[in-house]
Amino acid sequence: MTKVNEPSETEVVTVPGRRKFLNTAALAGLAGAGMSLGVTACKSESQSGAAKPAAGADAAPDYSKYEVHPGQLDEYYAFSSGGHSGEVRVYVLPSGRLLKRIPVFNIDCLTGWGITNESKQIMGTNPDGTLKYWTGDTHHVHPSYTDGTYDGRYLFVNDKIHGRIARVRLDTMECDQITELPNVQGFHGIFPDKRDPVDASINSSTRVFCGSEFHIPQPNDGRDLDDPKRYFCLLTCVDVKTMEPRWQCKVDGNMDLIATSYDGKLVCSNQYNSEGGAIFAEMMSVERDACVFLNVARIEAAIAAGKSFTIGDSKVPVVDGTRAANTDATTALTCYVPVPKNPHGVNISPDGKYYACSGKLSPTATLIAHEKVLHWFEGHIKDPRDAVVAEPEIGLGPLHSAFDNRGYCYTTLFLDSQIVKWNIEAAIKAFQGDKAAQVVVDRIDVHYQPGHGFTSMGETKEADGKFFISDNKFSKDRFLPVGPLHPENSQLIDISGEKMKLIHDTSVWSEPHDSIVVRRDIIKTRQIYSMDDFPNAVKSPKDCRVERNGKKVTVYLTSQAPAFGMTEFKVKRGDEVTLILTNHDKVEDLTHGFAIPKHNINFIVNPQETKSVTFKVDKPGVYWCYCTHFCHALHLEMRSRMLVEA
Repeated sequence: MTKVNEPSETEVVTVPGRRKFLNTAALAGLAGAGMSLGVTACKSESQSGAAKPAAGADAAPDYSKYEVHPGQLDEYYAFSSGGHSGEVRVYVLPSGRLLKRIPVFNIDCLTGWGITNESKQIMGTNPDGTLKYWTGDTHHVHPSYTDGTYDGRYLFVNDKIHGRIARVRLDTMECDQITELPNVQGFHGIFPDKRDPVDASINSSTRVFCGSEFHIPQPNDGRDLDDPKRYFCLLTCVDVKTMEPRWQCKVDGNMDLIATSYDGKLVCSNQYNSEGGAIFAEMMSVERDACVFLNVARIEAAIAAGKSFTIGDSKVPVVDGTRAANTDATTALTCYVPVPKNPHGVNISPDGKYYACSGKLSPTATLIAHEKVLHWFEGHIKDPRDAVVAEPEIGLGPLHSAFDNRGYCYTTLFLDSQIVKWNIEAAIKAFQGDKAAQVVVDRIDVHYQPGHGFTSMGETKEADGKFFISDNKFSKDRFLPVGPLHPENSQLIDISGEKMKLIHDTSVWSEPHDSIVVRRDIIKTRQIYSMDDFPNAVKSPKDCRVERNGKKVTVYLTSQAPAFGMTEFKVKRGDEVTLILTNHDKVEDLTHGFAIPKHNINFIVNPQETKSVTFKVDKPGVYWCYCTHFCHALHLEMRSRMLVEA
């Protein structure tokens, strides 16, 4: 059975020496870098009303209830970015098992992604057929929505390096489209609309919002290289169906993460570097940065009225959402809510009322009321800062927040290596002057330096308050050593009770940034393909053949365990060969591979699927083509010969 790791007593009890070491080392590092926290460090737990660390406060959890026995299925899918591997990963909870790695922006020689013609077309190629990019950096993954909850249709993920967005079909868990955004660098935050009131007939997300983190000259064609004050960032709205940009909005500051409202009215991004600096020290001189809110309806109305411009060769309409261009709240496209310093992360509560924006260089989380932001746009409040309804001190290095269904927020504390649980209503009361309000109700140690954190279904109106995942950037002594590059550590925490309980450690390959936890009943996958979905399918073994048109050769081939449709095929040195392979097996899970030695050809075809590859042959000889994916008792005998004539 898959069983959770039972922490030892030393792993779950807060050790004062460890806490002092972590805080001292972290603060020393910040001081050495010339950084100012801007606010004093947290009060002691007795002063702040925080509960004692809960990791070892109760009796040991009953780990048996988290076991997933042989033949049983997990409760949740967890879709995780793969970081600079360029992929998306599919885990399941509570077991923590890795089921699949979905190649997106990377070359994958198991599936043939980046090798087959079909995948190259999606990834994008140069005129000579080579890949335009073969690296990627996935950060954030988010599924499509219908009326505030996941609908199981798509998953969207960003590529921070090259400014691309990818769409993954959840019925096959394979990427089907990639789009490069114009005039964008450092594409980091991404989020679909949770409810689109503009086109209710579609009854699903129709837009995805994409933030850019790096401000650049616009257009970035060699002008203004030495004048960072003329650099700026763009938020891009992408159409879900076409995957083409609908519009862009120019903003002040660097955008980090993205959140969307449940009523479809607002999209927001926490921002750092409101100073517009180009070097490290210039990005941290002010005490407050901002969370910028974009009024979607007003932006789309402005574009419809022709109040937009374009940049460089791009035809995408752009509107001006800078502070200077939006001084009148009643007509403004954007609202900049001041928040402490260099914030990292913004998330909306499942009831749609509040946005939690973490301070990073301030030991606080800022709670912004959705209704009050709308009031600012309507001119009912004058100062955007009045939309802030709470700003509790919660710990050092707050980054990401997630929510349950009982009014609690869970925030990762990078410097404290903790998860802190705090009460939203109590935070609002404390902000209003209620000194008796107990905001922080629990803390738990994690190992170590948590970045992103997520609750089960927590980004939907159906948050269930069962589990929290802490993705920790350092593992150190948690696993057997594997050399200088350590695995990272994903820890599963039970949040269903009063106290948080650490119940599982999972090592993860570097470097995941974001995960989304989805109930298993939402995901409906296909088990085999339909041959009719592929126009170039080889419909019958009788259709296997070799066709020549000058130096271009097409090989039509089938696979059906344990044999390919032709035992051999002949080509000539210097030929450009396109090989089309259709898997005729109809049995679920009966996948075939196809590899050709010395030609960089290796890919798989699933049941009833067709894929193709194009390559040149430049050396005469015999090349055994073989099945790489175990399929039959006679798998080793499943071969064909490519005979290259001189």
